[in-house]
Order: sequence, then structure tokens, then C-alpha cells
Amino acid sequence: MNDMTKIQKKREREKDLVFLMIKIFCNLKHKNNICAKCMELYDYSKNRIDKCRFMETKTFCSACPSHCYKNDMRERIREVMIFSSKRMIFYHPILTLKHIFIILKAKLRQKFF
Repeated sequence: MNDMTKIQKKREREKDLVFLMIKIFCNLKHKNNICAKCMELYDYSKNRIDKCRFMETKTFCSACPSHCYKNDMRERIREVMIFSSKRMIFYHPILTLKHIFIILKAKLRQKFF
């Protein structure tokens, strides 16, 4: 598999994860499957993920050296992430465990390399 395919798959996985988290947030906070305001946030996030120049090396946006979200959108996505991250284990346990594993791996790599 070439590098471009790996990066594209990583982008798609990240977009899927963001969508799931926004959907959980919207479902529980707005009592909606996904409202217009949350869809706007998702569309914005997708655009940022598609344009990310650090995709090959970064783990997650929160650990990225460059914050490419506008301030208001960054606050909105942060709220979604904080809210949904605590609930992901109930909706997508395997995905959550993979996410935790990637975070721990990245932190270990930073500490020792």
C-alpha cells in the first residue's frame, strides 16, 4: 500500500470518528440525530481534515502543532470531544479502545524519542 492510500484512509477514519462524536453529542444534547448546527461543524471539520498537512505524522488534532480551526469552531469541537469522549465506550467500545491505544502509543513515543 502506498503512502497516499495510507494517508487517505487515515483521513477517512478521522472523519468517521469526528462524525460519530458529533452524532453522540447532538443526539444527547440537542435530542436530534444530527441538527443543522452540528452538521455545519462536521462539514467544517471534514474540510479541515482534508486540508491537514500534518496527517501523515499527527495522531489527533488535539496533539497537532498547528491549530487550523477558527476559534469559534475550535471551541465547538472541543465541547463535542469532551462530552462525547466520555460516552464513546458505550456506543463504540472497540473504536474507543483503539483510540486510547493510539494516544498511549504517541505519548510513549514522545517520552522516549
